[in-house]
Amino acid sequence: MDIDNFSVIEEEFDRRVRKIVWCSVCTLNRNGRPRSRMLHPIWEGNTGWIATGRETLKTKHLAENSYVSLSYWDPDHKQVYADCKARWDDDPIQRERIWELFKSTPEPVGYDPGVFWKSHDDPAYGLLKLTPWRIEISGVVEMSQGQPPLVWRQETD
Repeated sequence: MDIDNFSVIEEEFDRRVRKIVWCSVCTLNRNGRPRSRMLHPIWEGNTGWIATGRETLKTKHLAENSYVSLSYWDPDHKQVYADCKARWDDDPIQRERIWELFKSTPEPVGYDPGVFWKSHDDPAYGLLKLTPWRIEISGVVEMSQGQPPLVWRQETD
């Protein structure tokens, strides 16, 4: 079922991504072949943030194609799919703000990024901003009862 306003699914979206935390993130390589990896986004409404290394295979993939697909799944067979435009955010204020957001948010959603990088201005620390163009919330129980997934879309650049 298509949803016009993110607020309709926001509470359930937030509940699921906070419970599941880790998701599979798929990029495309230069030959258009998919490559998945597990990452740990933090969400502010419908904007996602990933603290990640800048010199990685995903960096090369995103240089060719900035779209990513995220898949969350839990043992109760509840799913969240977020198809997003990803871009590096190099604004020093934003990098520090999201660093502190990760650090101040209780585990398992939050964590200390200092385990991986020296500080928020470490050049190896990359901040990916996720702007979804499509979010789907579904579950096996609901699907078995004939309920369609809830799908929200928005235009991205």
